[in-house]
Amino acid sequence: MPWLPGSIAVKTPMPRSSASGWAPVEATKQPVLFINPASGGGKARRAGLADLARARGIEPVVLAPGQDLEALVREAVADGADALGMAGGDGSLGVVAAVASGHGLPFVCVPAGTHNHFARDLGVARDDLVGALDAFTDALERLVDLGDANGRLFLNNTSIGIYGAAVQRTGYRDAKLRTLLQTAEGVLGPSAPPPPTLRVVDDLGHDHLNPAVLLVSNNPYALDPPLVLGTRAALDSGRLGIAVLDASPDPGHGPGRAWTAPALNLTVGEPVAAGLDEEPITLEPPLRFRIRPTALRVRIAAMHPGVPPSARLPGARLARSGGEPS
Repeated sequence: MPWLPGSIAVKTPMPRSSASGWAPVEATKQPVLFINPASGGGKARRAGLADLARARGIEPVVLAPGQDLEALVREAVADGADALGMAGGDGSLGVVAAVASGHGLPFVCVPAGTHNHFARDLGVARDDLVGALDAFTDALERLVDLGDANGRLFLNNTSIGIYGAAVQRTGYRDAKLRTLLQTAEGVLGPSAPPPPTLRVVDDLGHDHLNPAVLLVSNNPYALDPPLVLGTRAALDSGRLGIAVLDASPDPGHGPGRAWTAPALNLTVGEPVAAGLDEEPITLEPPLRFRIRPTALRVRIAAMHPGVPPSARLPGARLARSGGEPS
């Protein structure tokens, strides 16, 4: 049976179609692009991205070690920036996107990181670093969701727990669980073992005590074919994706479960180490996760696909009906 509760049909949209959510917009007048020259092994530096941006009328801000990115972004907004972009990893993208969301400004994702998960699921061509600059000029815009973990916004996911030892257990050998483990390995950032008191109740009312993995994502990840493993078919479903993998599975319930919900609240007795968009953080109890629907204006280059890999599959459906892995 499918893992993710309910059912959303996902059609292959054309980027310029109003049905897809994308719409052409005018060029920005005072755009600012923040660049981490060290991200992705120096992708932006090798491409000469700062000079290329400047030639297009985009003000580049090249980060130096130790600088406060959020403070720089807020300073740019105070100086009149009308669009904010980030060329770097997903953690840096999240910082700039949070400020853009708070001020109602459009956000541009330039895929200069190592994995570029958000760019992939947004429909940005991850191998077209320079072409992504067109998002400030010949652009399409739409609204997407943001995740919220105790007031901290995230583009991709927040993770708690470990998964490495779990795959060694005989009970984790079915194909569906390997899929979850592979997905976790591909999308989890830094995380730590859960505290002794962590208890998660899933959508069927089953308890998961101290799960090896708790992954809360901004929209659910694909765990089943024909969708592309570890991608999100949508970024505007208005739902969190929640997945747990048990360290000591209950034979009656299966070794893990995934479902969707607009929020997840957890009571724990101590601060929790977690990974938020690949950045290590500490969450103070209680833990409150929620989706912020259509909270971020995003722009992409008009020539980029505008759909994630999963949504490009004709007739692909994101399963949301319950069930244990088979």
